[in-house]
This record gives sequence, C-alpha cells and structure tokens, in this order.
Amino acid sequence: MTFANKFAAGAGAAGLALFAALPVWAQEAAPAVAEAVKPTPDKGDTAWMMISTVLVMAMIVPGLALFYGGLVRTKNMASVLTQILAVAALAMIMWVMFGYSLAFGGDANQFISSGKLFLAGVAADSTVATFTDGVVIPEFVFIAFQMTFSAITVALVLGGLVERMKFSAVMVFAIVWLTIVYYPIAHMVWYLGGDDASTGLIFGWGALDFAGGTVVHINAGIAALVGCLIIGKRTGYQKEIMAPHSLTMTLVGTGLLWVGWFGFNAGSALEANGSAGLALINTFTATAAGVLFWMLTERALGHKGSLLGACSGAIAGLVAVTPAAGNSGPFGAILLGAVAGIVCCWFVMKLKAKLGFDDSLDVFGIHGIGGLIGSILTAVTMLPALGGPAGDDYVLGSQLWIQIKSVGVAVLWSAVGSAIAFTVAKAVTGGRVSEEVEREGLDLGEHGERAYNY
Repeated sequence: MTFANKFAAGAGAAGLALFAALPVWAQEAAPAVAEAVKPTPDKGDTAWMMISTVLVMAMIVPGLALFYGGLVRTKNMASVLTQILAVAALAMIMWVMFGYSLAFGGDANQFISSGKLFLAGVAADSTVATFTDGVVIPEFVFIAFQMTFSAITVALVLGGLVERMKFSAVMVFAIVWLTIVYYPIAHMVWYLGGDDASTGLIFGWGALDFAGGTVVHINAGIAALVGCLIIGKRTGYQKEIMAPHSLTMTLVGTGLLWVGWFGFNAGSALEANGSAGLALINTFTATAAGVLFWMLTERALGHKGSLLGACSGAIAGLVAVTPAAGNSGPFGAILLGAVAGIVCCWFVMKLKAKLGFDDSLDVFGIHGIGGLIGSILTAVTMLPALGGPAGDDYVLGSQLWIQIKSVGVAVLWSAVGSAIAFTVAKAVTGGRVSEEVEREGLDLGEHGERAYNY
C-alpha cells in the first residue's frame, strides 16, 4: 500500500471515529459555548453607574445635610449634620448585611426577597440584568447604587423631626424602619422574580416608578408625617420665630441635591443610553419649572418670591419627576414640576398651618405631596402628546388606576410601619430630648459641641 493510500485510509478511519464521537463532543462543548456567550458588562455602562452612585452619595453628605442644616436654628446645626451622617452610615452597613438580601436577594414572595445574606455568593464577576436583553452590569455596582437610595431615604425622614428628637431615638428608628418599611417597599416596586408569586407586588401590577417616587419620596414623606405626630411639636412651635439660620447653606445644599439627582434619575436607567439621556433632560426641566412656579405661587398668595421658596420649588420639581424621569418627555416633565411647585407651595404656606402638625422642614409637604403628584401623573406623562414613550396600545385609564392603587399600598405600608418604628424608638429611648435641652439646642445637649464657635 502506497503512502498516499495509507494516509487516505488513516484519515478515513479517523474521520469515522470523529463522526461517531461528535455527539459526545457536542455535549461536552455545550457548557463551554454557553460560558462563552455569557453577557459581559459594558465598561461604559459600568463607569456611568459608578459615577451615578457617587452622585447619589453626594446628595446625602454634604447635599441633604447642608440643605436641612441651613433650615434649622444655629443651635441645632451640628445635630442635623450628625444625624444625617450617622443614619446614612448605618443604612449602608445594614444594606450589605441583610438589606440587599431582603430587597433583591432572590425569589421568595411578593413582599420580600431571600438569599445573599451578607452578600453571600456575590463576587467581582457577578452581574445583574438591566432593562435591555443581554446587557448586564456588575452586581457590586448595583448593590452600591441601591445602597445609596436606602441611605438617603431614611435620612430624608429626619427633616420632619429635627430640633427635638434624641440621637439615640433616631438610630433605633432607622434600624426598625429600614427593616420593616424600606426593604419591603423596594422589593414590591422594583423586584422582578422568576414567576408572578415572587415578583414584587407593585412591579407585578405594572406600576411605573422609574427612580423612586413611591420607594423614596412617598415613603419618606409619610414616615415624617407619622413621626412628627408621634414625637410631638417643637417647644414654641407657632409661637416663636423659627427662621432658617443660613439660607446660603440651604442654597448650596439645593445645588448639590440637584446635581446629585442626575445620578439618582439618569442612573436608574442602569445603562448609559437614550433612556438615561431622557431622564437627564427631564431632571433639568422639571426642576426649573418647580423653581419658577413655586415663586409665582408665593406671589399669588401675597408674598414676595423668596430664595427659600426657590430652593423648595427645586426639590418639589425633582421629587415629582423622579418616578417619571424615563417615562415622560421634557414638556411632560415641565408640567409635573409646575403642578408640584404650585400644589406643594400652597400646602406648605396655607394648609399646613391650619392642620397644626410640626413637620419641621416640610418633608411631607414636599416629598410626600410631590411624590404623590409625580407617581400618579406619571400615567399622564407617558402620553405621546406630552412627548411620553407610550405605544399605540397604551390605555391611560388602566395605567392611572394602577398608579393610584400602587400609591395607596405604599402610603398604607409606610404609615403602619413608620408608626411601629417610631413607637419602638420612643419606648426604648424616650423619643425626644428634654425641654431644657431643646431650648439650649441639640448641638450641646446631644453632642457636646457647636457647629459654630465665634
């Protein structure tokens, strides 16, 4: 047999052997192929989400701390800064210990998650899905982004309780409230499970909440209202002048909140894409409308347009556009900002005094009312006539009902859970400082220091 024949015969035998073994090889290769096509995070999306996370952190410290701090009297400035810094730090530790587990850890039921306790199983190469099929981001980045949301939400609540609540009571409240209120609502609104039984209740209804109208603002606003009713009014409320000690600080805080809110809203797209761009421009236009329409409402109510009003209007516009940031066109966002500026201003300047409760820094009046406006009217801003992204099959009435019942669940859950959290804090610590400490100021009475020494 010639060499050529030998080679041909050998090649033929080898070919037959290979053909016979092909099914086995295919089975062995399948996992390798699946592994090869596993989605890889895009570096641009990852970088954007890391920047967004840091922007939201800047909203808390120094943004919210300076915004709230400037609104209180000089003797309580350090106490506000300390409370916000401390509860934010506490919220971050709780989030990585069990908060992420309860909100996004894994399938359990419509109200809570399970799994990934102490971030078990999460590694540098772990990923989570975004809103685009096949696009993922690192799970650690998603965990950190959502961690800042939990931290700022509990810090927002404190604005309704400043100048009279004990530091120890603040910390006890934060532990209970985050556990029984924030984590379940975050799960109900944002968690997509493997089936209907494990998908968040409100998410399963099809509610629209792009960046936290219910989870953050309604939640915090209702909690602040409940808290100020349980803890009681400040000594001298509606009898003594309690003017902000530094509107300069408040303006700086407002600016930092507005800038940080771009991470809050545009970051909620979870990708660096057109949806993030839409949320970006809406965060400009709604806020601008809130500023101007609050000041116009002040004039209509017989007052001068004020810096305090402009800052308050900016926050009202930001709050209202949060659930609609990616669910509205720029002119729909202007509508939201305008409505929030008008309604929140009227509530704060006219109705609040008649109701008589002491929501110190108007957390309910701005975040609660503004969140309700934004969450419900998101159904309207979806309309193409306002530049919204709704398709031809969009039914306004059905979506409006979904938004209303979702808001109802958030209000009820937050009210009951907040009442429990404040009652526990009051029982354990006494809740509020003595009248002597309140008159002296919480800076010295609670922390043994002053914000200013001159």
